[in-house]
Amino acid sequence: MQHIDIVCFGKLKESFWRDAVCEYSKRLTAYCKLNITELSEANLSASPSEKEILNALDAEADVALKHIPEKNYVIALCVEGTPMSSEALAEKLKNIALNGAGDVTFVIGSSYGLSDKIKKRANYKLSFSEFTFPHQLMRVLLTEQLYRAYTIQNNTKYHK
Repeated sequence: MQHIDIVCFGKLKESFWRDAVCEYSKRLTAYCKLNITELSEANLSASPSEKEILNALDAEADVALKHIPEKNYVIALCVEGTPMSSEALAEKLKNIALNGAGDVTFVIGSSYGLSDKIKKRANYKLSFSEFTFPHQLMRVLLTEQLYRAYTIQNNTKYHK
C-alpha cells in the first residue's frame, strides 16, 4: 500500500475544514496510508518586507525538509507548477509506485507560499490553478483529489 505524506503549515482552525479533511482521510484508508504533518508557520510582522518573507519561507523549509524522507517522491504545490487532470494525477501516483519510488510527500506552503529550497527538492511542481487558494482549503482540495485519483485507479463510481 502506497504511503502518502502531506507536509503543510498551519492548523485547520475552522471545524468545516477539519471535517472535510477527516472525511477524505477516512476514505483514503482503503487505498493508501495517509499521514498529515502540520508544521507551525513562521512568525512575521504585520507588514513584512520581501526579505522578511523570504527568510521566513527558508526557515519553514528547513523544518519541512526534516519531515520529508530522502527516498520519497516530493510534489510541491505551487502556482508556477504544472497543472494536471485528475486522471493524470491517478496515473502519476500509479507510475511513482511502479517505478520504485513508492512513497510520496506533498508539500503545501504557508500563506506566503513555499521556499525555493522546497521547490528544488521537489521531483514535481503541481499547480491546482492559477488562482490563489487559502492553504486550509488547499489541504481539502488535495485530500479530495487524492481520493479521486485512487478511485480512478480502482474504477469505482466516485469519479464520473
